[in-house]
Amino acid sequence: MSLDWIYFAISWILLTWHSAWDAIGVPVGAVIGTNFAWILSIVFLVVTVRVILFPVFVKQIKSQRAMQALQPKVKELQEKHKGDRETLQKEMMELYRKEKANPLMGCLPMFLQIPVFLGLFHVLKRLDPANQGKAKYGWLVSQFESASQAKLFTAPIAGKFGSTADELSRLGANGTTVKIIAGVLVLLMMATTYLTSRQMILKTGWAEDPQQRMIQRLMLYGIPLSLLISGSIFPIGVIIYWVTNNLFTLGQQQWVLRKFPPPVNATKTTTAATRNPVQPAKSGGLFGRGKSAPQVPVKAAEPKVAAPKPGAKPMNPKKSRPAKRQG
Repeated sequence: MSLDWIYFAISWILLTWHSAWDAIGVPVGAVIGTNFAWILSIVFLVVTVRVILFPVFVKQIKSQRAMQALQPKVKELQEKHKGDRETLQKEMMELYRKEKANPLMGCLPMFLQIPVFLGLFHVLKRLDPANQGKAKYGWLVSQFESASQAKLFTAPIAGKFGSTADELSRLGANGTTVKIIAGVLVLLMMATTYLTSRQMILKTGWAEDPQQRMIQRLMLYGIPLSLLISGSIFPIGVIIYWVTNNLFTLGQQQWVLRKFPPPVNATKTTTAATRNPVQPAKSGGLFGRGKSAPQVPVKAAEPKVAAPKPGAKPMNPKKSRPAKRQG
């Protein structure tokens, strides 16, 4: 299957934004070693894609809420079919179908962005001055040459951490500078990828379903660590796209999670209170360092007064006092 339609679409969005920035006076030449018109074109490629995918993102949140609401039923099925994994899977799939909950919906926005990522990767990888197909995918030769010379702090957006000496020579770039800029961006890419997953888990909690929990762990730890290796082959422009996309996701998730707050799970709250009765609950936050909820002061228990036994004569406190001496 040809992916040319994706390359044409990505190229069209990039070139349209570049023309827009040029029209409003954003310098096309380098300022502080940076061609801001092309950098902003990549940033607003993210904005364009995320605006298109926003309805899908809202559906993702709603699906996750539905999955959370089903956790007590899922736990009952796990207890009922303990040791019978095949029956458990069938019962769970039937439960999801009946309640119209989709476990895979949580990954849909990410999967839909994969073609965009691949398209941008291919388009930026072609920005080699020695490339003979400069007018491909709707590009003009002048646009191609401008983009191939575009830089971020003197590092070309088509360069990468693992660029060869020949590639750097054709791009007119310094190898040390490219490695420093690419290395910093890869670390930012890893950190922001981790934070986007952590933000969601802090707000929604860990899933009870083992498969869902495994996916959460993969999203939280596996993907950021894999970027340490794969990031070396990404052009700097692609890493700019990824970091911008993560920052956009952090803001979008914060807004959506406030608009569609996770349901209160009474079971988890009770369990947490039982295991740690004196520990104040945290209000959350991106890093899990929210302020502790104020503790309610507990009144000291009043001493109990023993009731008189049935049939006993009432005591007169005045008689029990010792008589005063006269003198």
